[in-house]
Amino acid sequence: MNGALVYEDYLSLYNTGKIQGLKFYKLQIQPSSIDLSLSDECYEIKTSFLSPNNKVRDKLKKIYSKKINLKTPQIFKRNKTYIVRLNEKLKLNKSIKGHCNPKSSTGRLNIFCRTILDYSDEYEKIPNNYKGEMFLEITTRSFDIKISKEDKLNQMRLTKKSNNYINDENLKKINKSKSLIFSNKKNLIENGLKVTVDLSNDNKICAYVAKKVSSHINFSKISFYDIKKFWKALKPINNTLIIEKNKFYILKSKEKIRIPNNLAGEMIPYDTGIGDFRVHYAGFFDPGFGDPSGSYAVLEIKTNELPFMIEDGQTIARIKYEKLNKKTSVVYGSNINSNYQNQKLALSKHFK
Repeated sequence: MNGALVYEDYLSLYNTGKIQGLKFYKLQIQPSSIDLSLSDECYEIKTSFLSPNNKVRDKLKKIYSKKINLKTPQIFKRNKTYIVRLNEKLKLNKSIKGHCNPKSSTGRLNIFCRTILDYSDEYEKIPNNYKGEMFLEITTRSFDIKISKEDKLNQMRLTKKSNNYINDENLKKINKSKSLIFSNKKNLIENGLKVTVDLSNDNKICAYVAKKVSSHINFSKISFYDIKKFWKALKPINNTLIIEKNKFYILKSKEKIRIPNNLAGEMIPYDTGIGDFRVHYAGFFDPGFGDPSGSYAVLEIKTNELPFMIEDGQTIARIKYEKLNKKTSVVYGSNINSNYQNQKLALSKHFK
């Protein structure tokens, strides 16, 4: 059937050589996506690029400024850009295509990354029939980050044939039988599921903003760092918050959301119709997220041009839903050690 691939499909693609990787582990496979891992081959570059007419490797030869070996962990400096070859290669057929997104933990550290493929004129896009290497462009924007080979910064979702997002009419029907959103507010389904920001209590921490610090964060250390060293906690003033230019914020949704076991979700990262800021660097929600009674969505926000005032209950992102191509035996949650099930206002897993 058409739709997003599930755990068993990724396992089959690996076993038949359609997904190849020297250091591939089954733990990389999620309910409807697969984590991609860094190789030790890394380059510092002065300019970003796509490679519509060449292999990425051939273009890299002409523009990289420094070659780096990630066998020894390296500190990626803030606002410098690097490209790392991913361990995984693809050998897909004509019926399968896909796209990539940063993982939640990557987005919550304000690491901007995007996948580049051979002969492709779009970031993050995996075309039908793709055969070749994959590279990840990485720019860390808030902190210096220590990166090692095997770190997993991004993920890939593949789909069989078409993966049309479910339209609003069908989403409303699904929501009546299996709640997708838990809220007293009405009319939250419009061009997908509208997600609003929680600034409801002036006496309660509603957000974190990244501090400028000289210390680095080791991406592979979990539950290790002191929040106060890297983040400043914020409370609303009259149920509003000013998002300052070039600062990075973590907030949470007012609503709890749910991704039923037969669907997958994706947060749409930027929508000019709802304000001059970028929301949610990380996109994929696996089936089972927030099941059965909902979980808050964490929102990563940065303004592009001007300071921007947001108010309690303001729409700040959208979630699109798509069908899976079959029932999955693996869902998001405690059984597979998912990091963000039943989360509240949550920083990345690196913090205590």
